[in-house]
Amino acid sequence: MLLYNKQKRNQKLKTTKRFLVSINVLGSAGPIRFVVKEDETVANVIDYALKCYAREGRLPLLGSDSSFFLLYCPYYASQAFDPWGNIGSTGSRNFVLSKKLETQNLEDSVMTTTAIWRLKAWLNKSLGLMVPSH
Repeated sequence: MLLYNKQKRNQKLKTTKRFLVSINVLGSAGPIRFVVKEDETVANVIDYALKCYAREGRLPLLGSDSSFFLLYCPYYASQAFDPWGNIGSTGSRNFVLSKKLETQNLEDSVMTTTAIWRLKAWLNKSLGLMVPSH
């Protein structure tokens, strides 16, 4: 009997901790709340949050591919969490979920904007015209 109690106590100590997370989706009405294990990866949490979001029928529609989303802390949202890191190591229980910026579209828009500015500068210099910027 004593051996059984020790084994049972050791099993309780080996279990991973669980905690409640609250994820706000940009553009949605309220947070999604669910319980996760401490050793879950951030990518798995994002995937589960998207499934819960779709199951509840929330708007705007987000899709189901978790690779298009990033998870941030609402208090210092300057850098997203590593998708392969553990959610328990983030030190936070409140998160913000947002879509990734399309880097290709961003680069294209920056290039076209700089090309327009160069064209206006060239026209102003060579022709002596004042091309308005707006």
